[in-house]
Amino acid sequence: MKKEKLEIIYEDKDIIIVNKKSGLLTISTDKVKDNTLYHKVSDYLKKQNKNNKVFIVHRLDKDTQGLVLFAKSEKVKRILQDNWANVKRDYLAIVYGHLDKKKDTLVSHLKETKTHFVYESKVGDLAITNYEVIKENKLYSLLKINIETGKKNQIRVQLKGLNHPIVGDKVYSDIKNKNVKELCLQANSLEFKHPISKEIIKVSLDYPASFQKLISK
Repeated sequence: MKKEKLEIIYEDKDIIIVNKKSGLLTISTDKVKDNTLYHKVSDYLKKQNKNNKVFIVHRLDKDTQGLVLFAKSEKVKRILQDNWANVKRDYLAIVYGHLDKKKDTLVSHLKETKTHFVYESKVGDLAITNYEVIKENKLYSLLKINIETGKKNQIRVQLKGLNHPIVGDKVYSDIKNKNVKELCLQANSLEFKHPISKEIIKVSLDYPASFQKLISK
């Protein structure tokens, strides 16, 4: 895999926000150690000063693209995580078909198997997802999504539960689509109070070109 340049969206002395590509792990696993977003951010900061450190605040699924926030100190990480419920996180997703309700809140409980597959259950972790349809064509719907909880795979699992899985989802959809190479889910915007300065930080991304191509047809 070729090394791609780190796309920095925002940076100051306390935090750094980057755009993660689909297919890249946020942090290492037993199988993948170095080719992660964390490793790329750490390398970038250490090139400036070998003593620089980086701390994980939150994660995105490997297949999800978009904004990831890192802290540059343990103190800043702790402040951000302690106030994470107040962070506004919006996503964009393209799903198959047309939803009956153009705006709704999905509430369910999620459980995870030993093989890390997540499914809806009568008991488990509470997951709350708000969505709104912002564009449709013959095949797909483009959704703006806001999550109130940050459970693993919650958007993907809950949309599957509506029978409108995310386009390109190879885990939670049985639909094969040769024209789509990646999961059509983007962590599109973040809005939060800066942990030190207390000013409101708001960053957002443009629609990926692949999304625009699919939904414009």
